[in-house]
Amino acid sequence: MLWLKSLHIIFMVTWFAGLFYLPRLFVYHAMSEDRVSLDRFKIMERKLFWGITTPGGVLTIVFGTWLWLGYGFSGAWLHAKLGLVLILLAYHVWCGKLMLDFRRDRNTHSHRWYRWFNELPTVLLFGAVFLVVLKPF
Repeated sequence: MLWLKSLHIIFMVTWFAGLFYLPRLFVYHAMSEDRVSLDRFKIMERKLFWGITTPGGVLTIVFGTWLWLGYGFSGAWLHAKLGLVLILLAYHVWCGKLMLDFRRDRNTHSHRWYRWFNELPTVLLFGAVFLVVLKPF
């Protein structure tokens, strides 16, 4: 089962890497004005979202579910962690919507807004790791 835990952690890191970098690309995209840069960011965002972030998220959930079924974890800490995962999934979907807005040249947010938006996955990461390691309840 340790290999399952390892794969869960590896893909969780991949997922978070994408969720940290994608909004950072949005910051730079929102600051850009020339067509070459705008088109370049659209390509980078699409490749990051579909090629790294989404597969990382899917595989994180697959291996996490497998671990849950194999170990039979229970407790309030797990419910709290799963709540954070649901928030993270919603954030992921929101990033996909924002990416589509950029693709259609319909972005309505400033680069400052994206800088703040970029902080949410950090809070979720801290919460999830503390819950799993400390199991406070």
